[in-house]
Amino acid sequence: MKSKLIMSGLAALGVMAGTSGAYAQDAARDAIAERLAPVGQLCLQGQDCGTAAAPAASSSGGDGEVDGEGIYNNVCMACHETGAAGAPVRGDEAAWAERTEQGFATLLDHAINGIGAMPARGGNPNLSDEELEAAVAYMVEPVMEVPELGGGEEEAAAEASEESASDDMAAADDAAAEESASEAAAANEEEAAGGDSGLDGEALYASVGCAACHGAGVAGAPKLGDAEAWGPRIEQGTDALYQSVFNGKGVMPPRGGSSASDEEIMAVVDYMVSQAQ
Repeated sequence: MKSKLIMSGLAALGVMAGTSGAYAQDAARDAIAERLAPVGQLCLQGQDCGTAAAPAASSSGGDGEVDGEGIYNNVCMACHETGAAGAPVRGDEAAWAERTEQGFATLLDHAINGIGAMPARGGNPNLSDEELEAAVAYMVEPVMEVPELGGGEEEAAAEASEESASDDMAAADDAAAEESASEAAAANEEEAAGGDSGLDGEALYASVGCAACHGAGVAGAPKLGDAEAWGPRIEQGTDALYQSVFNGKGVMPPRGGSSASDEEIMAVVDYMVSQAQ
């Protein structure tokens, strides 16, 4: 009887020892698997990455601010530390050069909405804009000057405003150029038409007293229709001829001694020039 009890006890101890050893082996395997697990998974845009992704661990630092480094380590580094799918590696100035030229607001927009192989919000839909801003700031800090956090939207608005102002200035310049071209065309047409201002230069020539001298060449005045006498004067340009009449020249008094308006005097000059050409 005692012998049976002893054998039963030894058998029970053997079973317990075997079970304990199996538990220990399972725990060791789990620990090894956890250590070898990847820091993240690559989720390409268009794939079903799941909608129940957990928010990044330790999203806030001890001072209450969003922990951009922690979010980067949990979500972003899987690609941005290895260059997977063409992702620029953190700290690689050459890879980031063209991207940083676009400005921080644009980079944040790409992180929020996704670009290329990178899905929106890095594949974690639970990340807020504020958390993504902190993660992007940490990621690009080695290669560009990062603006004050929380100003991403303001910077984007400022960039849009600056672009709009630039477009407005360009449009204003184009409008001014078109207006200048139109004025020049109108002036050329007027000059080609003999400065037609609607006034009868021929009638004014006789009525304001110009014919008294220019009809007979009195005191050296170039006679009407004398191309040789008018040639050197016409070469000076009509503006110079206008000023000569307005201000007087030689024995000719200002405005030819008349009370004619500027427009009337210009019409007379245009008429006399047309008769000499």
